[in-house]
Amino acid sequence: MVRIAVMEDFDRINELRKQVNALHVQGRPDHFRAGWKEELQNHAKEMIEAGNKDILVAERNGVICGYACVDYINLPESPYRYARQFYHVSEFGVDKTFHRQGVATELVEFMKTQAKEKGFSGIELDVWEFNPEARAFYEAGGFECIRRYMEMKL
Repeated sequence: MVRIAVMEDFDRINELRKQVNALHVQGRPDHFRAGWKEELQNHAKEMIEAGNKDILVAERNGVICGYACVDYINLPESPYRYARQFYHVSEFGVDKTFHRQGVATELVEFMKTQAKEKGFSGIELDVWEFNPEARAFYEAGGFECIRRYMEMKL
């Protein structure tokens, strides 16, 4: 079952977010700070309470085993681009003990339904190169690369 999170889910969501944060720290320690600071934890409260974003949670037998933080983006037209509205996934994670049990797929299916209901024509997200499992999952699920963000270390 997938649903929109409520404040009572806050602690469990942060347990999962901490796992994802640790993966990012391990993958890019030059970008991500180690530790699970209060500001990071409180960011989940802000997302739950915000009007233009939600946290989705997937449950198995009453246990939250996956989550996705989603933003509903409305960009006005500018000299550089047309106006755009899109459904954006800013965070996504499944508890390690629930990997390969369909949780991530259920979250994506819920997002597809919700995005359509809200009038969006697509879902966007980004994924780090150090995470080949996530890249493979998204590609297998129908996501396509639309641009690359590159760096040159000096």
